Amino acid sequence: MKLKHRPSGKLLEAVISEIANKDYSAIKKDPGFSFDWETEKRYEVYKMYLLSDDNTILGLVSLIDIPQEFRIHLNLLEVSKPHQGKNKELDLIAGCLIAHAAEIAIKRGYYGFVSIEPKTQLIDHYQHKYGFRQYGRFLGIEGPASQNLVNKYLGNE
Repeated sequence: MKLKHRPSGKLLEAVISEIANKDYSAIKKDPGFSFDWETEKRYEVYKMYLLSDDNTILGLVSLIDIPQEFRIHLNLLEVSKPHQGKNKELDLIAGCLIAHAAEIAIKRGYYGFVSIEPKTQLIDHYQHKYGFRQYGRFLGIEGPASQNLVNKYLGNE
């Protein structure tokens, strides 16, 4: 998958992999992350980094597999501070992490169903940018919309 380096416009190769236990202490010391990721250890946690620099974590996602409901719940998503907002250095991190959750939901036979319970101010963002729809207090994406995310962000087009 590719991330866009905003100052130069270059595309950089990135990787998403399961987090290692040793990563938790590094994340805790990293001022780029605000959440206590150790509380997510009981779930599936994935990190994103550049292929050329596997020591710098760019973003994290925590997923809960809910097989009885055929869905993956996106429990927590965080992009490191240098890559947030208008002046971010790298773009597409959050999209790639969400698409990774959709890809997992497709591979597990859940028809790509991914849910999230977003903060109120992010509801419109998830709906417009990523194609999520309202399901009660949750937002969700599934089927062709999930496959579109996978294609767009993970480079499977």
